[in-house]
Amino acid sequence: MAGSPVVVVVDAVTVVERGLVKEWMAQEELEPAAVLPVRGAALAQPLAGLDDDTVIAPVRVAWLPRERNGQRRVRWADVATLSNPRHPSAAAQARIARREPDRAVVVVAEAATVGDLRRRYGRRVVGVDTGFAEFVARQAGLALERAERVLVGDRYKVPKHIVEAVDGSPEFRREIRELAARLELPEAEVAEKAAADLHGLVASMSPMAVDLLSGVLRPLHSRAWDVHVDESGLEKLRELNKRHALVFLPSHRSYTDPLLLADVLADHDFPRNHVLGGDNLRFWPLGPLAKRAGIVFIRRSFGDDEIYKLAVREYFAFLLSKRFNMEWYMEGGRSRTGKLRPPRYGLLANVAEAVEQSRTEDVYLVPVSITYDQLREVTAMAAEQVGAPKKGEGLAWLARYAKAQLSPIGSAYVRFADPISLKGALPADSADEKARRLALQKVAFEVAVGINRVTPVVATALVTLALLGVRDRALTLGQVRRVLEPVQAYLEKRGLVASGDALHNDAGVRRVLAALAQSKVVTTYTGGEEPVYSIERGQHLIAAFYRNSAIHHFVDRAIAEVVLLSAPVDRWEHALTLRDLLKFEFFFPDRDTYREGLTAELARLGASWDSADGEATLAGADFLIAHRVLRSFVDAQLVVALRLAAHDPRTPVVEKEFLDECGGVGQQMLLQGRLHGPESLSRELFASALKLAANRDLVDPGRDELAERREVFARQLRGAVARVTRIDEIDAAVRREVVGVEP
Repeated sequence: MAGSPVVVVVDAVTVVERGLVKEWMAQEELEPAAVLPVRGAALAQPLAGLDDDTVIAPVRVAWLPRERNGQRRVRWADVATLSNPRHPSAAAQARIARREPDRAVVVVAEAATVGDLRRRYGRRVVGVDTGFAEFVARQAGLALERAERVLVGDRYKVPKHIVEAVDGSPEFRREIRELAARLELPEAEVAEKAAADLHGLVASMSPMAVDLLSGVLRPLHSRAWDVHVDESGLEKLRELNKRHALVFLPSHRSYTDPLLLADVLADHDFPRNHVLGGDNLRFWPLGPLAKRAGIVFIRRSFGDDEIYKLAVREYFAFLLSKRFNMEWYMEGGRSRTGKLRPPRYGLLANVAEAVEQSRTEDVYLVPVSITYDQLREVTAMAAEQVGAPKKGEGLAWLARYAKAQLSPIGSAYVRFADPISLKGALPADSADEKARRLALQKVAFEVAVGINRVTPVVATALVTLALLGVRDRALTLGQVRRVLEPVQAYLEKRGLVASGDALHNDAGVRRVLAALAQSKVVTTYTGGEEPVYSIERGQHLIAAFYRNSAIHHFVDRAIAEVVLLSAPVDRWEHALTLRDLLKFEFFFPDRDTYREGLTAELARLGASWDSADGEATLAGADFLIAHRVLRSFVDAQLVVALRLAAHDPRTPVVEKEFLDECGGVGQQMLLQGRLHGPESLSRELFASALKLAANRDLVDPGRDELAERREVFARQLRGAVARVTRIDEIDAAVRREVVGVEP
């Protein structure tokens, strides 16, 4: 384009901005053929007289916030003065240009020839064409936004005019007509309701709101945790994001999760995610600000509202087609037990539809693990597990929550698993509803497995694993270390430990115990020969939460130990039985992969499927862990099975009343020594066990044969508990000096 005439189109509305652009042209010794405003009406006549080789160069002035600590972000102090540093008033512009010239930068977008623009317009241009002029103005605006992002960073990539774009799209209008016909409603009524739903959904993201929300919420995690980030995983995602939209699907243990992840991505210059959040967080003043900073408030349940479903589908399709990233939490809520909840894949179906309809070439799902040494909100979640009502969110709740995060509590770890191509996961025939549903279930399962795979084993998980394994007893520091050393060696061989050297010496273990004691999870008795440590009374569910963050790494090992108690001919069958019993608690692969994993664990134990004396093998193992990993789950299942067996088979099971009953009877069984520890008295564990029973058709009312099948279920759980208890007995017999009890 060298030697071609240049027309500068300027996005400037004030005298100061036009003056800065004029100074820039003088410095660049640029003598354009014309200088025109970026407005379609002003461009129509001049464009008609330009040759195809004329170059259109878009220019604007970008206004930056004052630099503080190496960052240029809008602060609440700016809001207090009723100003927006990114869009200062005309008077403020003159002052800034005079006193702080580094805050006013002339941005030059990628130029294009008039001929290129006419070809991209796609229609023949004859004479004064206002449609073409509007097209050129829009293209100039988009080019300027891209150029400005180079200056301010990709984290400020924001969509504009979404409702208008969706509402005006041919696809949306067609969907409106078809839905109106199907619902037998007037098209205008359906269109009005859909537009209202879109307005309710759409996050009108602005750079100022992004900065302000981050400034408000950063204290909720910046003081509490030292954040460790998987940098290599982010670099891979950055390259992928240049071609495809990403959907981040993190684990969910804390209200802090989306805030922490947002800061991690912003610090690495990723565009702001559109984060799907529940309406429960839509309270003033957080809700309005959050919506302008990318939070999409969405109903927890759509029910039969087909119009709302359409609005959601079209909004998702628009965002993904424009390569905006999304984020939501597939578990549907924070984990109350510390381990992953079963994923929900309803929203994933909307993303799949955008891919199937070629609204976007592909979307990559990004499993994200967010793990904490400790969480202060676990206390409230543990209380909910024994029947306390969940407290509602609001301004007072936010103030209390923020106050609780002001002091350090440990480290947080953010890790990214390999992204998953949604297009590659979907069946070729999208009309095959059964195959499509199975594919979505499978990919949701793969996301959960990916999260588990990269979840680190933190020091608090290992220490609570040790202390929960000895009922109502305390361990010395040396005893804790002797429990942990072989477990650490096992994990290090598999490359799983994230706590570094935290537990490799007395001082490190003592620090972890002291941190747990400060949070009142662990109690320390110092009145004897040496300090001894145990789980604080009433804190077992909290300790179990920390233990469970890493428990999935030990499940295959635990099952391998249990199957060795069976005769060789029965081992595989017992392995499948355990897999079925625990399928609502853990994520198991297909049978062949499952068997391969157990075979590897048996080999680590020095055994095989055909080993003759399983108990002798277990007695000679470096460590045993099944009782520490599985006992609370099978104990909770046993309580549910026994209560079902005692329930009249002809009477419906009312879930809330039944779970209350399980809590009461479970407490009695614990006091009688029939359960190992209070961590099994979890409402969520009882609910999962009830789902297992329902999966076996043991919940809905039936005839007398239902009572017989319920009793069979109870006998099966008694057997599972007995085998896990036997592992505990073998461990105690061989290592009584560690646990401090006689076998």
